[in-house]
Amino acid sequence: MARGKRSTRKLLLAALALPLLGYLGLCGLMYAQQRDLMYYPQATRLDAIHTDFELRRPDATLRGWRLQPGQEDALIYFGGNAEAVEGMRTRLTRWFPDRSIYLVAYRGYGASDGSPSEAALFADALALFDHAKGRHPKGEITVIGRSLGSGVASYVAAERPVSKLVLVTPFDSLAAVAAGHYPWLPVDWLLQDRYDSDRHLADFKGPVLVIRAGKDRVVPPARTDALIAALPTPPEVVAVSDAGHDAVFSDPAPAEALIRFLAR
Repeated sequence: MARGKRSTRKLLLAALALPLLGYLGLCGLMYAQQRDLMYYPQATRLDAIHTDFELRRPDATLRGWRLQPGQEDALIYFGGNAEAVEGMRTRLTRWFPDRSIYLVAYRGYGASDGSPSEAALFADALALFDHAKGRHPKGEITVIGRSLGSGVASYVAAERPVSKLVLVTPFDSLAAVAAGHYPWLPVDWLLQDRYDSDRHLADFKGPVLVIRAGKDRVVPPARTDALIAALPTPPEVVAVSDAGHDAVFSDPAPAEALIRFLAR
């Protein structure tokens, strides 16, 4: 009887251990593959011949476009997670004909070399800002960040003299966004690239415009609310009630707000 009880206990322990081991294995896989799951450059890739601007970094060359060069003021645009930033060329030049505009693909995106990571994207963004400031020493530098790019733009605003900051479909922290989408994972332990915009902007005193989508299923409203609450100065907020995450510029309201905001 005792031997039978011991056997039953072993079977029960094994039955309990298998799901736990499977879960731990899944967590390990998610940790190892997280950047492949986080960044989506595949659809943005193109040949370097289609770009007209290069920014050489110690370990990579970043490529993109410099539009309307020679203006006193400049604008830098950081795109979304799967965004081909050249898609904003027509809009930005139409909205801001009196500014030089820098659209540079993240490393691993577009025609840029390398592989994306938070540390690399942050360092590249600072280098791009410094390049633009060197070319426009007497002008103001406005930074626009969209979705993932809002995290990059927030970091730049914390580290450099950004004149105006525009955040499109932004979040307080990518870790918080991921935790909402994957509540069954210990995201806070696993995530390496966190993009903590709320922390980076805690001391930013410049003007901020937030453009949010009313039907955003990628960045939940609570995450944008948390970012707005974390800003030391209340931002101007434009909400496009009928737009999803990727369609916020289909409504004229954001463009009108952007033009007014930069004209001040």
